Amino acid sequence: MASKIHRGNGLRIAVEGCAVRNANDLNCMSVPVKYREIGDFHEYYSGKRKAPYLTIFVGGNHEASNHLWELYYGGWVAPNIYYLGAANVVRLGPLRIVGLSGIWKGYSYNKPHHERIPYNQDDVKSSYHVRELDVRKLLQIRTQVDIGISHDWPRGIEWNGDHKTLFKQKDGFEVDARAGTLGSTAAKYVMDRLRPPHWFSAHLHVKFAAVVEYGKHSGTLNLDGASAAILAPSSSHSNKSSTLGGSGGVAAQLFPSEVPGPVQNSEEIDLEMEDEADVTVPKTNGGLINDTNQDEIRSDMDNCQKKAIESSHSRIDSPGVNILAIPEDVRSQLPASFNRPTEPPRPPPPSDITNTCTHFLALDKCLPNRKFLQILGIEPLHDFPDNDLGAARPLRLEYDKEWLAITRVFASELTIGDRTASVPSDKGEAYYRPLIEKQENWIKENIVAYGKMTIPENFQITAPIYDPTRGPKTLEGPKEYTNPQTATFCDLLQIQNRFDATDEERQARLETGPRPNEVRVGGGGRSGGFRGGGKGGGSGGGRGRGRGRGRGFR
Repeated sequence: MASKIHRGNGLRIAVEGCAVRNANDLNCMSVPVKYREIGDFHEYYSGKRKAPYLTIFVGGNHEASNHLWELYYGGWVAPNIYYLGAANVVRLGPLRIVGLSGIWKGYSYNKPHHERIPYNQDDVKSSYHVRELDVRKLLQIRTQVDIGISHDWPRGIEWNGDHKTLFKQKDGFEVDARAGTLGSTAAKYVMDRLRPPHWFSAHLHVKFAAVVEYGKHSGTLNLDGASAAILAPSSSHSNKSSTLGGSGGVAAQLFPSEVPGPVQNSEEIDLEMEDEADVTVPKTNGGLINDTNQDEIRSDMDNCQKKAIESSHSRIDSPGVNILAIPEDVRSQLPASFNRPTEPPRPPPPSDITNTCTHFLALDKCLPNRKFLQILGIEPLHDFPDNDLGAARPLRLEYDKEWLAITRVFASELTIGDRTASVPSDKGEAYYRPLIEKQENWIKENIVAYGKMTIPENFQITAPIYDPTRGPKTLEGPKEYTNPQTATFCDLLQIQNRFDATDEERQARLETGPRPNEVRVGGGGRSGGFRGGGKGGGSGGGRGRGRGRGRGFR
């Protein structure tokens, strides 16, 4: 999608990057081997081509995870193309933009970022799962943002738009929605806390618009995703104009009255594979080829935009009834460690977060005759003072003072590459608030005062560029690199660069090889029964073939 910022400045927002630099990167991408393609990003990486507009993106579930790992705090993957990192807040002129990468998987949420080259099959997948520590940082933000971006939809957003048409277009969505398992719990936490006027997502391969009015509906959400007492917005939306229109252009009706159906693409690839299937894969030098893909959805199920995308604004019949839940009388007989984690009550948004209406938009896949591009005009809620750095022209990406302070506070709690590590527990807002305020003063004195808030355009090539004479297929895994951008950022904040290592350390890990894959039981479901396996098997009791819509615990 493209966002036209006022005063004639442009920005492209993408909700998945697929930043594959070379054939080795493809071995860290969760796509079946027979469908892997080198694409054209490598031409931007090598400098052969340059993006004509400033582009920012968050990571999804089909990324070269080893590449994005180098840029955990954010950075340029190519000139004019900026990755927001695992979680981030940046500024472009008067706009504050928050990004959350990855998709929701409940079994990975509370884990550390343990993945590190050489990856095994599990690492290739879990590397793009959202982690609680990154979400915790976003939830410390106390001032208004303008745009939110996540790859996965915020959980429950479907009930705030034309869910009836959506359920007709996408097979299986209604069952997941009524079970409270469609979308990302983490994205919902962040959206409901920060309440930006605009929120953009992708992942589910259908264009969908919705409006969330805070104060007009209420809901509770457990960590397993079961929701309750969620009401659709009132009918007062029905005549509201917005820039989230159809393909006809900017300032169209939010839910246009008629849009044509798609022309089916007979060559579109179905990436769905057996969920959590065990596949023996070759590996060399720590590399691997992974021929499974648990998080893709069946593209041949798409039936996009058959009729108008219009707001229904009707009460939902028991959307939070989790038909797949384990009966409580059975659950009560299990040890305490099997209990679902419960979500503690969330405090109301801080007083400086004043917006009460979020416009949500998701777009379709980048294929012919699909609705994958939208041009929007976005006005910020708050403009910058004339003497603020953000008023300078031309606009450039800038760091966010509050986010830099949060990053300094949490830097010591980040661990990487260690599966046995424990993530420090959430100490609560009352504990973090004075620490963040203290670090904001440090940021003012050491960064703002020296005019260092502009994000440097310091892209450098790290991994080798793609060699077309060798082709896209290789058994060789990628190497790990220290990205100079991450090193510069850590130096700026005076925090430890945990993504650095000596050549000897990296070589020792390659020689040790990837850790063994986790043992699976019951036809594909993980031990503990988080979801069903392929074709309806598995101890999780799932409906059948997984479609990667962000299901968490049952």
